[in-house]
Amino acid sequence: MAKYDFMSFGEPNIRLTPPGHDRLGQSESLQLGIAAAELNCCVNISNMSIERLLPTLRTAYVTKLVDNWTGQYIVNRARMYGVDMSNVVVEPFDKIGRTRNGLAFIEVGIGPRPSYQIYDRGHSALSKIQPGDIDWKKVLDTRWFHTTGIVTALGEHTATEVVAALKAAKENGATTSYDLNYRSTLWSKEAAREAASAIMPYVDVILGNEEDFDTMLGIRAEGTDANFSSIDPESYRKVAEKVMETYPHIQAVGTSLREVKTACLNNWQTCVMTKNGFFVSRKYEDIEILDRVGGGDSFASALIWGFLEGHGEQEIIDYAAAYSALCHTIRNDWNLVTREEAYALARGGSARVKR
Repeated sequence: MAKYDFMSFGEPNIRLTPPGHDRLGQSESLQLGIAAAELNCCVNISNMSIERLLPTLRTAYVTKLVDNWTGQYIVNRARMYGVDMSNVVVEPFDKIGRTRNGLAFIEVGIGPRPSYQIYDRGHSALSKIQPGDIDWKKVLDTRWFHTTGIVTALGEHTATEVVAALKAAKENGATTSYDLNYRSTLWSKEAAREAASAIMPYVDVILGNEEDFDTMLGIRAEGTDANFSSIDPESYRKVAEKVMETYPHIQAVGTSLREVKTACLNNWQTCVMTKNGFFVSRKYEDIEILDRVGGGDSFASALIWGFLEGHGEQEIIDYAAAYSALCHTIRNDWNLVTREEAYALARGGSARVKR
């Protein structure tokens, strides 16, 4: 028996967002939250698993944080949702901030103006991580381990640590997943591809959107334009087939497909390929978006949750599409909808008032 059902490794940031659709330069207040792709998955899986007020799947997060108010806020908020934070490596606060926790400023777009995310995460504790700071073989006592291209890009040794973590997880018998999550503001395409070549041998489940697969693995969906603005699941069948042909050990390839009409109006669909075939969700058309950040992590969370629970692929992808579509209606990154709400939507439920 593993100690945990799901663990992830990444860097959380304090998220600061102007209310409504204000720009940062005009707002007199900022809303506080947490931006963290990998921690998003922990919180979402824990939240999806709640039975009788307690989560049935045990989740844990690994990171490195400075012991100041920002680190304490992140740890305490994650614990509220049932995430074990005991594996966080704590760096003492030097009272100045030579080493710090990162920030993410997010403007929520509207109409033709896209949402905009600005990182302020230089000199962060995790970006300075050193080999040996975490004993991966000892820490990763879990059924499933997950990490992403974001943490891989952050520092001198973070790519090395991601490989070490994935390798240790595999040796400990865990299923591993990696969300490509390419961010052009963090590294170049060439650096991302070099890292991906070292990482892929230790990955069982690979996740990403159409741009991620193109940028990091060099596998492009046919029929997409420069902005990756069209949705055709059949073109992504070929992407998934190419991924599994190139990396025969891969068990599943998951993709979210987004068609952007305006910043507040998107179409959304998801698909997954396994050894059993290619499975596609219904298309959610004209989703009215409150906040789209975290939508991809929400898809990853639901997909992983479904595999951990042992559901069939079609049920998993239908559920994951509904769950991640609902994430677009929740402010901040964490998808605070219930499993029952997601299943209701997947089964054709409407937006009528529930009483």
